[in-house]
Amino acid sequence: MARKTKQEAEETRTRLLDAAEMLFQQRGVSRCSLQDIAQAAGVTRGAVYWHFQDKAELFNAMMERATMPLEEGMNPPSMVEGHLSLAELRWGLVNVFYTAMHNERTRRVFEIAMQKVEYSGEMQTLHERKLASHREWRGQNQAAFDHAVSIGQLPAGLNTRVAAVALVAMVDGLLHQWIMDPDSFDLLEVGQATVEGYLSSLAMGGAPLLPPLTPEERARLGQEGICRRSSVPSSSANPAPESAPK
Repeated sequence: MARKTKQEAEETRTRLLDAAEMLFQQRGVSRCSLQDIAQAAGVTRGAVYWHFQDKAELFNAMMERATMPLEEGMNPPSMVEGHLSLAELRWGLVNVFYTAMHNERTRRVFEIAMQKVEYSGEMQTLHERKLASHREWRGQNQAAFDHAVSIGQLPAGLNTRVAAVALVAMVDGLLHQWIMDPDSFDLLEVGQATVEGYLSSLAMGGAPLLPPLTPEERARLGQEGICRRSSVPSSSANPAPESAPK
């Protein structure tokens, strides 16, 4: 068999990644074999192994293809000394929201990563990569907050580690909620407002809105239901009997 040219090999790799995206989204990662992906891409299983060692490596390449532009956006050329300005941090996060809404590939791989993969078995190695990515993200946020504190943009008493963890959780939560129900809110509008509101709240540095938890409140933790149900019965449940006719 004639040796493939570099262009032909790249075209085959692209077809495999495209096929993996579509099948992973439709069936879930665990329900797709490399043979399924090869068949959907119109190539042999041997061609898959020529490009990827296993399904985990294929999944990783699929994710990187879609998220690399976002990661580059979070590390602009203007970034110096390993930290972002707060303006650059805000822009990078808003860019994530915009791209998730308007780029079909990005939205598809977010959905796969959040809803269609179990990080176990052959995919266990990707769990470590995901953890490393989140740690790097938190570290980048903290570096930006530390710098903002050093130049007086944020208050000196700010716990930058806690602030960085909270920002990751906030953005990750918004993406999960939107991927689960895209019609429920405008991700760009709500995401930008949330990030800007959060950064503004860090800058205030005033007295806490709420007092610390009391010893009694702490003692009740875990002793009551997590979700409080409304004490008002719904209109359809146990309707009041009609008055007797007079």
